[in-house]
Amino acid sequence: MKRAAIIELHKDELHFSAGHFTIFSATDREDLHGHNYYVNAVFDVLINDNGMAFDYRTYKTKLLALCNQLDRRFLLPAHSKFLTLEDKEGMWLAHFNQEKIPFLKRDVVILPICNVTIEELSHWFLQQLIIDQEELQKNEIQNITIRVFNGPGQSGGARWKI
Repeated sequence: MKRAAIIELHKDELHFSAGHFTIFSATDREDLHGHNYYVNAVFDVLINDNGMAFDYRTYKTKLLALCNQLDRRFLLPAHSKFLTLEDKEGMWLAHFNQEKIPFLKRDVVILPICNVTIEELSHWFLQQLIIDQEELQKNEIQNITIRVFNGPGQSGGARWKI
């Protein structure tokens, strides 16, 4: 019988710095600001006969690449019901409640989320990790929990279960 284990990745290099604003309603949003975000991943796994679950460097590398993709960028949601994005001459114009907020395209990452919150970011990270279902099965990963921290003691999380 295989034994269960938990592998947790919570390394200093799994971080990114990014700007954003949270949208609260059709008329209320935060001012532009940024955070130093940290990403934590917990894998519920089965231990193999060799005393290890899987080579977790694979997932550390994936998480690091995702963090690098967001690092030093301004994050905008593609699916907000209160924000629309207009592609205009090398810029993104974010339309919110009669405001037009300009961003240089090179500074922006548009994510397939509805709001730039730690909850939504954790789901985005999780979705990127579970794309390869064959790899998850091969590594006998039972569950994955992702947490995104935007400050000490404050995080949002998402969970995938087999």
